[in-house]
Amino acid sequence: MSAPPALPRIGYAPWGETLDELVAAGRAAREAGADTLWAAELHRSATITAAALAPVAGPARVGTAVALAFVRSPLTTALEALDLDELSAGRFVLGLGSGVRRLNEDWHHADFDPPVRRLRETVACVRAFTAACADGATIEAGGEVTGFRIRGYRRPFPPVRARIPVHLAAVGPVMTRLAGEIADGWIGHELGSPAHLEDTVLPGLAEGHARRASDPAASRPDNGPAPGHGLDGFEVTASACCSIDPDPRRAHRLAAGGLGFYASVRTYGPLFAEHRLEVAQQRVLEEFRSAGARADRLGHAVDPAMTRALTLTGTPDEVARRLTEYAAVADSVKLGPPVHGLEPGEIRAAQAAVIALIKEVRA
Repeated sequence: MSAPPALPRIGYAPWGETLDELVAAGRAAREAGADTLWAAELHRSATITAAALAPVAGPARVGTAVALAFVRSPLTTALEALDLDELSAGRFVLGLGSGVRRLNEDWHHADFDPPVRRLRETVACVRAFTAACADGATIEAGGEVTGFRIRGYRRPFPPVRARIPVHLAAVGPVMTRLAGEIADGWIGHELGSPAHLEDTVLPGLAEGHARRASDPAASRPDNGPAPGHGLDGFEVTASACCSIDPDPRRAHRLAAGGLGFYASVRTYGPLFAEHRLEVAQQRVLEEFRSAGARADRLGHAVDPAMTRALTLTGTPDEVARRLTEYAAVADSVKLGPPVHGLEPGEIRAAQAAVIALIKEVRA
């Protein structure tokens, strides 16, 4: 009898119309076999959502995917990470991302430039504080665009862990190299594919990782052996919008709203071009401009080729098979239900289907 196909570890980003419902979904996903519960930051605070999930996570990890790195001070980020690591009994993952310029400057009135340097210094500050906060010594980190010099401070209780894993979200090549260089892991966008990971992301991570290896002072986290990507001690987490239905056409319809939303943003043009979907994206852009439709109501203009290429969409058997394709290029896959342009009842049913799939493949 042949061995079953390999699977990456599976994490889950629960949805809920209320925080109670979100926590219940997180518990159900953990009981189904998810090894990490991820908290997003858009309609809710990532850190408060992670705090709500921690008591139901059991042996699973809790992570932010992602907390916006520039809208909090580095000290606040470090303190929240320490508290979340305590709430989760040492199983917290601090996922950070820069976000885009408009989100930072217009929504949060936060400084954005230069984003790569700012994220590098933010991570340095978080690590310096968690490592030394209980010592009473001066803590100094960062410097060019953000940082701190903390004197006369001593946290009266030691951290659960002096080093909390920091994973960085990255889409573009420069941020991807930064993640490979300074982070303990990388978190992908919910649109992607195994081929995109292999051809575009992993080479960038490897380039950054080589800089870490050549620097005697660089930190080297121990996250276990690399599966197939060769980045020892570094965790690669792919993300996927997951839409499952016995009728593949309905699965496409549910996922199409998210594709339409991202296709309306030119920033994601290179991702669509890499998958030979430039013409399909252009049709969505034309619909967005001519019809004046809301960005999350463009699903009708999305070609099924887009959902097939960039999401995990299809029947339960199809999605289970496609999950195995990530095993050679990622340590884990973060799944989440489609949400853009859908009513709460539709999202609720889509979420139940994803959790059922996790249970099936983990049985």
